[in-house]
Amino acid sequence: MAEISAQMVKDLRDQTGAKMMTCKKALEENKGDFEKAKEWLRKKNEVDAGKKLGRETKEGAIGQYVHAGGKIAVLTEVLCETDFVARNEEFQTLLKDLCMHIAAAAPEYLSREDIPEEVLEQERNIAREQVTGKPENVVEKIVEGKIDKWCEERVLLDQKFVKDDKLSVSQVIKQKAGKLGENLQLTRFIRWELGQD
Repeated sequence: MAEISAQMVKDLRDQTGAKMMTCKKALEENKGDFEKAKEWLRKKNEVDAGKKLGRETKEGAIGQYVHAGGKIAVLTEVLCETDFVARNEEFQTLLKDLCMHIAAAAPEYLSREDIPEEVLEQERNIAREQVTGKPENVVEKIVEGKIDKWCEERVLLDQKFVKDDKLSVSQVIKQKAGKLGENLQLTRFIRWELGQD
């Protein structure tokens, strides 16, 4: 087993923001491999966040961002469990980052549940027309793959996060929830672009 130094634990904490003992455990579990330890922490944060999902969120904040000389504006609401976390610098940074992501990525829907069924069916029909001549079971798999791709472009929680395209927006929120120790919910957003409906 590799020697885990205090400096290694501190470096991992500085990069991830996880607790010191959790960083030490991550390094021990991964035999001192820094990148594997970061991945282990990422997975642990998502697991921890999943445990918190059922808890009530009555606090939070509304973030705002104006971009491009006043041509794009965003309001975003993120809820949490306590006002202590809502005032936390990491929570406020997440809120700002989400606003900037929305300004840049221009999502149309918050979650897949918000997409009208007729819109999804229209997209499925378009996808089916693009893959004619294949067996039906293959066509359906291709259609669902195309729908997933379509959603990844238009659904905020499914979009790749602009600051880290290895993670979706929902994964970023789960990680931050695990780090802050509270349930976090992105509940709504509004994006205006000058001259657009």
